[in-house]
Amino acid sequence: ILCWASNHRLILGASILESDCVSLIELVRALDAQKIAGVSCGQAHSLAVNEQGQVFAWGAGEGGQLGLGTAEEAVHVPRLIKKLCEHRISQVMCGNQHCIALSKDGQLFVWGENSSGQLGLGKGEPSTLSPQTLKSLCGIPLAQISAGGDHSFALSLSGAVFGWGKNSAGQLGLNDEQDRAVPCHIKFLRSQKVVYISCGEEHTAALTKEGGLFTFGNGSRGQLGHDSTRNEPLPRRVMELMGTEVSQIACGRHHTLAFVPSTGLVYAFGCNTQGQLGTGLRGNAKSPLPVRNVQPLNHLCSLSTEGERYTIRKIHSGGDHNFLLLSTKEVTMLIFTGVSLRLYSLFPSIWILISTCCFHSDDGHFKTNPKVPGIDFNAVRLLFETLMKPAFARLLDQVCATKSFESLLIPQLTCSPPDVEAMRIYLILSECPALQDSKNYISLTIPLAMAILRLDANPSKVLDNWWSLMDCEFFSRLVEMYKSIVVFLLTGGKALLMPVFLESYTSAALRLLEKLHKVNLKAHRVEYNHFYIPDIATLVDIQEDYLKWFLRKADIGSVTLCAYPFILNAQAKTTVLQTDAELQMQMAVSGANLHNVFMLLTMEPLLARNPFLVLHVRRNHLVSDALRELTVYNDVDLKKPLKVIFDGEEAVDAGGVTKEFFLLLLKELIDPIYGMFTQYSESNLLWFSDKVSSITREYYGITEVKELVQGGKTIAVDKTNRKEFVQAYLQYVFSDAVQEQYSAFSSGFLKVCGGEILSLFQPSELMAMVVGNNNYNWEEMEKNASYKGEFSASHPTVKMFWEVFHEFPLEKKKQFLLFLTGSDRIPIHGMASLRIVIQSTAAEEHYLPVAHTCYNMLDMPCYQTKETLRHRLTQAVEQYEGFSLV
Repeated sequence: ILCWASNHRLILGASILESDCVSLIELVRALDAQKIAGVSCGQAHSLAVNEQGQVFAWGAGEGGQLGLGTAEEAVHVPRLIKKLCEHRISQVMCGNQHCIALSKDGQLFVWGENSSGQLGLGKGEPSTLSPQTLKSLCGIPLAQISAGGDHSFALSLSGAVFGWGKNSAGQLGLNDEQDRAVPCHIKFLRSQKVVYISCGEEHTAALTKEGGLFTFGNGSRGQLGHDSTRNEPLPRRVMELMGTEVSQIACGRHHTLAFVPSTGLVYAFGCNTQGQLGTGLRGNAKSPLPVRNVQPLNHLCSLSTEGERYTIRKIHSGGDHNFLLLSTKEVTMLIFTGVSLRLYSLFPSIWILISTCCFHSDDGHFKTNPKVPGIDFNAVRLLFETLMKPAFARLLDQVCATKSFESLLIPQLTCSPPDVEAMRIYLILSECPALQDSKNYISLTIPLAMAILRLDANPSKVLDNWWSLMDCEFFSRLVEMYKSIVVFLLTGGKALLMPVFLESYTSAALRLLEKLHKVNLKAHRVEYNHFYIPDIATLVDIQEDYLKWFLRKADIGSVTLCAYPFILNAQAKTTVLQTDAELQMQMAVSGANLHNVFMLLTMEPLLARNPFLVLHVRRNHLVSDALRELTVYNDVDLKKPLKVIFDGEEAVDAGGVTKEFFLLLLKELIDPIYGMFTQYSESNLLWFSDKVSSITREYYGITEVKELVQGGKTIAVDKTNRKEFVQAYLQYVFSDAVQEQYSAFSSGFLKVCGGEILSLFQPSELMAMVVGNNNYNWEEMEKNASYKGEFSASHPTVKMFWEVFHEFPLEKKKQFLLFLTGSDRIPIHGMASLRIVIQSTAAEEHYLPVAHTCYNMLDMPCYQTKETLRHRLTQAVEQYEGFSLV
């Protein structure tokens, strides 16, 4: 490092007396062995950073601005700031009496005077003698830092600008003049794609990607370039430079420079008391003026190729002076304007300038906001794919082995990130293969879920928005990862973890899945059954889990899967519903039994209650008899076990009689004679029948017209109103016209099957549970069949039976199911759950097979021929109605 000018308070760091002024360039010999990458000067102190990221400080230090841990009045030899040695510093900036430094891993450090909040550590925080981490900006990928007199700025990779400190002239751009003790987002600049920030004593300049220049703060000397001397508390574009593309800016104490590469001109405006504007004019400039004679002097030009013109590579401003770095293909040269720098000098070596910010060329990167993450996921995936290759596998292993994620990154994820840009880490980490490895579930993946769940309401909504925009592959992978964690914890968690940790981790994984599920309900990234955990019933006792959930108000703290129904498949939910029904049924029976005991004790046996709901019905008057019987029961009785007795039939109802009762009852209710339902031939579906018709319909030869809207009779349907017609039609058919009928049906249904449990089901799942499904697998049914008596799978009659059955057409097979089980549909648990039993009887061959629908059991004589078996079985299945004791 070379230095010159005043050595007041040893700010030069050279081996000379404080009172001396350096009129010749002097080497800072204490740093002679260092390869310096950057320097910065404050009011009376200096910083230098070497290529290894170490920082050296010298000069005035009574305010702690040297970061050495002591408040020395002056340090004349550069000293290493030891507290920063464990970090590789890439940028350093000095204010009047404070400093900020940015490390390569994105951490921001501050130290020195904090009288105006210029350190950003918070209100009332004192000045600090050594570097402190500015935690409020942790997680934001910072590209550049800048320091003014008593204020500071930081710029993120996506163009978010943060300012803090003194704001007496509006230099923070927040539309007021209140100091800020913590970093504040300059929202006005968010959409401007800012790529560089420069600070003066009490003003600030911002450069955009398109070359626009915004200035704000103190304008008393014209340093804002708005042709006025008033202050600007909001960023305002320098209009006189519109139409040109500015590529570089630099702020001095009270002046500003801007370079326009298309013309090769440097514009200056502001204070000119020391000639620092280089315009050739006297007095301050309130608007941008071109700097004159931006070429090396004649005695320096002899080193250049004759006739070759120098171009400007970099502009710099100090307090009241400027540097312009000029270069040709072979030589780089420095010239200056302003006070104190009286000698011209040639630097024979080419300056290596470290870029202070690096942005993607894609403008999408600058659009990071609550609705757009601004991440190139193709690049993210390519990075991780590269790291997974053998050449880089050791590096990725080291990251996990040193617990960099576990001990450093994830614990720093705060519940209230300072900006949306800091939240992009949640999306990027989700693509990291390390999080998808089961050996890292406990240390990485679950802690990440916990960090997400800790987010405050607003950042949590931002993440939801971003998730809703992700492609289906990303979203599906995220769901699968946390489903795998749930399975991992349910299968091996007890052996690995203490109960309290197992509960906490399982809860975190389930709650994150719940968050994803809510996003999916709106964004439809994947089908709802994508959240199902296959074979969940084999991992936990569904009935026990439901009882815990049912009793959750009793403050039983264990995690229950029923609280997260989206992971339960239809079979598991059916088990839950059956458990709930049995529980309610048992409560109704217990209530009746308790009442009966009390009646016996009070000698009132005639007031005893039947623990069953018994219906006596005649086959020919099924509907009227059922209605008559139900009128004597109250709502509580409807929860009791149902027993049906058909008049004149001696069969005991163990379930099969009830099955047939409902089958026959439904057949009658949908009969057109009752007019309760309308069948649509196109879909073969039923819906409630409206008493008075929608639209034009024909009933028994009579046509009625229903107005869907007021005056509808006079309104013809055409292209302009057909959409409104369809909407009105659907509203009438499915809601308005059948409101009374549907309300009555719903009320009755919920009296029997009501409760929270129904909310667990998707509509399609509820339908499949009620009507079963038609995913027939007859080979599966044969495989799961069992035999009694002299029958076995190898018995000749059994072999003939299956040959005959498989030769039946589909409708005949369904008839057999109806004959044997009381339903021609497959239970929701699948064909494997339909376990039929075939037992031999001593009856002669002229007897028909007999079905016990309660037990899915078939009694069959030992038929000797296939034709006899076929004939008798066909007769039986076609005459399945009725019950009698065998």
